[in-house]
Amino acid sequence: MPNKAADELPADAGALPYWKVDELPAPPAFGFRNVLKVIGPGAIMAATSIGGGEWLVGPAAAVKYSSAIFLIATVAIALQVVFNLEAIRYTLYTGEPIYGGIMRLKPGPKFWAGFYSVIGFLQLGWPALAGTAAAALLSAFLGRLPGMDDRQMQNLITMGLLVMVVVILSFGGTIERMLERFAWIMLALVFTFLVVINVAYVPIGHWGTTLKGFFQLSGIPRPIDWGLLGALAATAGSGGLGNLTVTNWIRDKGFGMGAKVGAIPSAIAGHELRLSHVGSVFAVNATSLARWREWTRYVIADQIWVWGLFCFLGMFLNVNLATHLIPRGTDLQGLGAGAYQATYLKEIWAGFWFLTLFNGFWILFKTQLGNTDVLVRTVTDAMWMASGKLRAWRGGRIQWVYYAILAGFTIWAFLAIGIASPMTLFKLLANIAGLVLAIAGVQIFWVNRRFLPRPLRPPLWRELLLLACAGFYAFFSFFVIRSFVQSFLTRP
Repeated sequence: MPNKAADELPADAGALPYWKVDELPAPPAFGFRNVLKVIGPGAIMAATSIGGGEWLVGPAAAVKYSSAIFLIATVAIALQVVFNLEAIRYTLYTGEPIYGGIMRLKPGPKFWAGFYSVIGFLQLGWPALAGTAAAALLSAFLGRLPGMDDRQMQNLITMGLLVMVVVILSFGGTIERMLERFAWIMLALVFTFLVVINVAYVPIGHWGTTLKGFFQLSGIPRPIDWGLLGALAATAGSGGLGNLTVTNWIRDKGFGMGAKVGAIPSAIAGHELRLSHVGSVFAVNATSLARWREWTRYVIADQIWVWGLFCFLGMFLNVNLATHLIPRGTDLQGLGAGAYQATYLKEIWAGFWFLTLFNGFWILFKTQLGNTDVLVRTVTDAMWMASGKLRAWRGGRIQWVYYAILAGFTIWAFLAIGIASPMTLFKLLANIAGLVLAIAGVQIFWVNRRFLPRPLRPPLWRELLLLACAGFYAFFSFFVIRSFVQSFLTRP
């Protein structure tokens, strides 16, 4: 093991093998053109984030409680930005996703690989968004919401969308690259629609009222639906595994030491790529510190000005439109938000029925795409790092593992179609995401303190904000669990 005093390298590697030692690559000179070339993981996160939270939970909470409660969303996005940056800090230094750091903690890699695989399945292993996207697409073409007689057609469309997800994830050289291209296209389509429709039809005074609600909490009317508020807090950003998996995309994009590790290749045009199961670290010196600071500038641009900004705008524009169109107190379930928006906008112009629901389809489908990769990537990376036998399977080609898990998930999704209403499922999954943020926030704090050299560790105020993030989601998780237990005990 290298001598820490001489080389300023970690003395402790935890429960996994010691990292390789290499030189930190120099990033491109920081400038506008290079920022556009380098950033990308934030766009994937944003395309994944602007989905069920903005289309289902945000409008439902706004119509039920008004936009006055949306300081919760603003705080959630800000705290998740800190969470993301601190998780990425470990990846910049080691080239490993944050799961690598977590698996170095006790009780060891097999335990944490199993834990995040199970909790990942509980959070994302359901085709709720694919089913809702299918309903939106079918509604757009039928001119009405689908009924019981349309269920078979809706299920067939859902299956077709799940197959389309597999196809998209099979091209591009690396899966991250394919997701990034798709993400930029979807963000452009979705935000063009939302901006145009809000500017054209929502009064300027209503914009001010909505914006005020995102920065000023005037109280929450009772009774409090903790499940809905917990889901809002989690899905205002990425929510749980999505926040952790940004580190996998950062690695595959080649940020920092990720360039020394490799990436998960796609099934087609990606066979020449390899992925090491152990990361690489660098000696801290004047040269590497200068490069480190440049890499962090790119990360900040990616996470604050792409992910954070798009998350806020996505939530704001959907809430602004919903609270203008939908009567206060309306119970929005499943496609309710999109259906009401389409219904009211259709009175202005009949073509808005199709455009609104088609926009909703893209919001939900791209989230299903991103969530599928998040789940499969989480299980793949965790198992790859934890199991030597798995790394020896099929000649050590990780894409075999990735696509085997993807195939298994897709078969399960076919069987699980229609298991419950989209809103019921989504509230459950979103609150599991909040619990993940509470647990992982503490783990990231400890990983960075234990494994990063002191010059690379975050300042105290960032550590305190990271712990505040964990506490914020622990608060909501406590009341959601308490509410569930109370409702179960009082059930006749």
